[in-house]
Amino acid sequence: MATKQFAEHHRRRWGDPSRSEAAGLNDGSRVAVVGGGPAGSMFGYFLLDMAKHIGVKLDVDIYEPRNFRRVGPGGCNHCGGVVSESLIQRLATEGISLDSSVIQRALDSYTMHMDVGTVRIDTPVNEKRIASVFRGNGPRESTIEDLDSFDDYLLGLAQDKGANRERRLVTGLRKLEQSMEVECSDGYKHEYDLVAVTSGVNSRFPDVVESSDGRIRKGKTSRTFVCEFPLGDAAIRRHLGTSMHVFMLDLPHLQFAALIPKGDFATLCLLGDQIDEKLVKAFLNSAEVKQCFPDAIVPPNVCHCYPRMNAGTARPPFGDRVVMIGDCGTTRLLKDGIGTAYRTAKAAARTALFHGVMADDFRKHYWPLCRKIEIDNYIGRAIFAFSTLIQKSRFARRGVLRMTAREQARQQGHRRMSEILWDLFTGSGPFAEVLRHSIHPAFVAGLIWNLVAGNLPRGRRELMEQADGNA
Repeated sequence: MATKQFAEHHRRRWGDPSRSEAAGLNDGSRVAVVGGGPAGSMFGYFLLDMAKHIGVKLDVDIYEPRNFRRVGPGGCNHCGGVVSESLIQRLATEGISLDSSVIQRALDSYTMHMDVGTVRIDTPVNEKRIASVFRGNGPRESTIEDLDSFDDYLLGLAQDKGANRERRLVTGLRKLEQSMEVECSDGYKHEYDLVAVTSGVNSRFPDVVESSDGRIRKGKTSRTFVCEFPLGDAAIRRHLGTSMHVFMLDLPHLQFAALIPKGDFATLCLLGDQIDEKLVKAFLNSAEVKQCFPDAIVPPNVCHCYPRMNAGTARPPFGDRVVMIGDCGTTRLLKDGIGTAYRTAKAAARTALFHGVMADDFRKHYWPLCRKIEIDNYIGRAIFAFSTLIQKSRFARRGVLRMTAREQARQQGHRRMSEILWDLFTGSGPFAEVLRHSIHPAFVAGLIWNLVAGNLPRGRRELMEQADGNA
């Protein structure tokens, strides 16, 4: 009876409880995880957790030279640091409960800024709230007390499960007859039955993987911009509140821009295909951005960077005894990188333990998830292309703002535009779902009506008054 109960629990939590006799990982198998960010830590956590429940003892080494407890660039992982409430709840079901010291701000709304007005979009349901975290131990000059790095916290949980942390930089990967060998910058070498690559795209290691396995091609990347403004708690509460502020501005190459309250700081993220200093300067000089800061003056940032982000799936993100997890393998387009790290880490761990570690095993049991994400991203590109057209048309911006503001002003009824924008901003829903909602006849009819009404003289006046009242 107990065996049946365990099997049922196993099925609900991890899928098919059956395990191949020829599975690649068994007692004493050695696994290297190259990168101690969320993807690597969650892979190690899930792999060891699953192995424990089926009585398999593994040796897992997580290679991460950085100290995520350091303030400033030395401990930073170059990310906006936004997690959804739904992801927090899913992690909790896995035994990963985020302490209050990890979550810097609980955000319950978005405030959308355009040249035609501003509107606040409240969360449709509690499950769609968002939270901000620091990937390291805070920006340069940070003096925040009781702060835990998100990445360090997850890495600690993986170590609690039994993972060993190696503070070494992996610089080489070599395929042997029955194993993989990793080589570190200090000359240290070790053999493993599986190497999980979780180094992200701001590392040279994906190039190493590509050269070690001629069948793997790393994914494309694009340049982004991230910076931190020291505002203080009082100024953040007064000017930013509990909203994540997003901007739909007519600037070339800009696809998404957000200002995220986080502790005593505000994190600015600019995403697009050609983010450079000229674009950053134009963005910061816009009136819509300045109004978010005290005295309408953008203060100097304490640190900034131009990290790269995933813009395409590795082809394929696996080989014999090698699997690429998180954004060095695949991720959601412009959104939910941490959520995708969770999904791919769990799928890769399940594949390695229950099916095997060869390319065919990952092709059958890991690639379907990666392919699903990739196909959804194709839809996302079409949606963002349409969003770019709206950004470039003042006529369209008025219609979108009017429809959103009127939805937020009423207490009942469908908030179709608001829900679409929320899912688009947060990445909490698949792009396919956003598209389905966007072609609903009621949404299309409402948008057409608001495009007309919002551009009439009377509509323009009402639009500004209503939008400012919701801001």
